[in-house]
Amino acid sequence: MSKKLLDNINYPADLRLLKKNQLEQVSKELRNEVIEVVSETGGHLGAGLGVIELTIALHYVFNTPKDKLVWDVGHQCYPHKIITGRKDRIRTLRKGGGLSGFTKRAESEYDPFGAAHSSTSISATLGMATAKKLSNDNNNVVAVIGDGAMSAGMAYEAMNNAGAMKSRLIVILNDNDMSIARPVGAMSKYLARLLSGKIYFSFRETIKLILSAFSKRFSKKAGRAEDVLRSFVTGGTLFNELGFYYIGPIDGHDVNNLVTILENVKNSKHEGPVLIHAVTQKGKGYKPAEQSGDKYHGVSKFNVLTGEQSKGTSKAPSYTKVFANTLIKHAQNDTKIVAITGAMPSGTGLDLFEKKFPERMFDVGIAEQHGVTFAAGLATEGYKPFAAIYSTFLQRAYDQVVHDVAIQSLPVRFAIDRAGLVGSDGPTHAGSFDITYLSTLPNFIVMAASDEAELVRMINTSVNINDKPSAFRYPRGTGLGIKLPDIKDVLEIGKGKIVSEGKHVAILNFGARLYDCKKASEILKKKGITSSILDARFAKPLDEKHIIELASNHEAIITIEEGSIGGFSSHVTKLLSDREFFDKGLKFRSMILPDKFLDQDTPEKMYKTAGLDFENIVQKVENVLNSNVVIAKNKNLS
Repeated sequence: MSKKLLDNINYPADLRLLKKNQLEQVSKELRNEVIEVVSETGGHLGAGLGVIELTIALHYVFNTPKDKLVWDVGHQCYPHKIITGRKDRIRTLRKGGGLSGFTKRAESEYDPFGAAHSSTSISATLGMATAKKLSNDNNNVVAVIGDGAMSAGMAYEAMNNAGAMKSRLIVILNDNDMSIARPVGAMSKYLARLLSGKIYFSFRETIKLILSAFSKRFSKKAGRAEDVLRSFVTGGTLFNELGFYYIGPIDGHDVNNLVTILENVKNSKHEGPVLIHAVTQKGKGYKPAEQSGDKYHGVSKFNVLTGEQSKGTSKAPSYTKVFANTLIKHAQNDTKIVAITGAMPSGTGLDLFEKKFPERMFDVGIAEQHGVTFAAGLATEGYKPFAAIYSTFLQRAYDQVVHDVAIQSLPVRFAIDRAGLVGSDGPTHAGSFDITYLSTLPNFIVMAASDEAELVRMINTSVNINDKPSAFRYPRGTGLGIKLPDIKDVLEIGKGKIVSEGKHVAILNFGARLYDCKKASEILKKKGITSSILDARFAKPLDEKHIIELASNHEAIITIEEGSIGGFSSHVTKLLSDREFFDKGLKFRSMILPDKFLDQDTPEKMYKTAGLDFENIVQKVENVLNSNVVIAKNKNLS
């Protein structure tokens, strides 16, 4: 068996030793490697397969890491990681102690900017390009943006700024859904090569010669020659108006042509930013991913031959599906219910809603800011918008939540998916802050589901909240497999539920840690410590009646939530402080996420690291009660 070219490529410098005609073979080998790796680790597959040739061409032409290469979103970066010194660790991808599923500055000098949320690359590279200019550094700066990231306004804000500054910046638009480009043919490829040539940048007369090959009448309009030609190739007018020199569309899977164009741009003396429009196919080279780009965007482990993904053994439905199916039931009875997502229809379950109500589901693209204000506009007209957005992505629209929703007290319903820790996606996708950043806002109702039945009740409740905004958070993954209530089963606003009663300690749970609270309570009971458990349900408004009763009848209060400081526990603390319980000797402890970003791992290990599993709850209770004395007395009694 002949040795693969990829075997000798550990860094881009090794890649640059190859002849140009060997790059197609390297592309095939790298594509197969990515498929094999992700089949074992799970992760983002389609986007990486779509940029194989682009990855090779960029590292072949540019002198990385001195030349800076920034991947937008970051889930396109698996091929990049393999050829930038991480090949021997690539099968630790998304595992505890292993490689991140996204670019990460602390991981490699080849990752100059960490990215997991989209549309940041142009802003970041513009900053880098400006710094280099100030430092008289002539190295190149390249941004690769795509996979929907151009639907976000931040990208255009950055382009507008870059064009006005006339910065030396190269942007690659990885267009993998044909949303902008017309079909790519031999003529557009030929023209793109000519347009990127350094001769063109030096001599405008070259344009006249090219145009005359098509029609003599074009040559009479020499003053508009550039615009005419680039418009002939494709619709580059928008980018031109933003101050970018536009090249494309080009075939993003023709590695040799990519190398030629990138070399032309690199060697040009052109002043100002350049945009190269490369058309790629998401999932390229692997049929299951080509045929179902959405389902193969992010995958679990899968069989390479069949494409079949590993299924979990749980028979319980996912929280996401429970949300979608419950909303569908309500929408069948209420024509005012509409749903909004930000480029995540399947991730939020709204693809199911869209099948039933295609006219009432709106995918606004990766544009959470717009999505929130769009929902606010719908609410002003009497509609009942449900904005289903991951907790970590809703952060991008916080000003709109404050200004456009909360201040006006508009009844937008926020379905906050992926609330809390998310396992292998790591800190960039963890929903750590939504309890805090929503509970601080006047006019907000903030709920958290402890199980899938509670999620149904919270959806039911939010349907009828017509005078203020509301939010309900729920975790990633499957529920507990319990029976779901009817859609008429609603909650009393601001009222929790007593789950168990004891006399020593009261555990106030907010969210999906309730099962661990119950397990901890059982262990404590065997040690002679009895506990009351309140499933609080609401961080705002608080269930003041129950909390005050529990504080009056227990030696200690413990709060637990899967969120940062400033959330549920902070509101409980203020209530108890205002009522002078601490002056009366009440012991209080809060269990929250630690004040650091937790790297990816299995959910079980992450909860243990965060101190939010049942063992840590037991230890917290014992410590606050000085329970060694209690336990010793119980042993003597026995």
